[in-house]
Amino acid sequence: MVTRKYPRFSVSLSSTLVHKDQFRHAGSVRNLSIKGCRVESVISPFTGMQLTVQLHVPGEATPILISNAAVRWSGSSGIGLEFLTVAPPHQDRLDRIIQQLQPKTGPQ
Repeated sequence: MVTRKYPRFSVSLSSTLVHKDQFRHAGSVRNLSIKGCRVESVISPFTGMQLTVQLHVPGEATPILISNAAVRWSGSSGIGLEFLTVAPPHQDRLDRIIQQLQPKTGPQ
């Protein structure tokens, strides 16, 4: 069993993956944590490649911008990304999304 530093949550978000001026592709985020995500996409970037990622949250006018994400793995099940640089306003939005995804505890 893999122990993770940050919990991951199942999601279904649209995303845009950008690598400099070389490509811009759509993807589907399938799980999300405060420090990364798994994306399904037609691209197969190499491990270590640096990407800019836009997370399109339903009901929000502007995407959450991940300025710098590193590809940690790439395979048939998608792409594993680690978020390296997220500007404070976007980090706040990401934190809020993660907070909403966490299970509620306490009396029912």
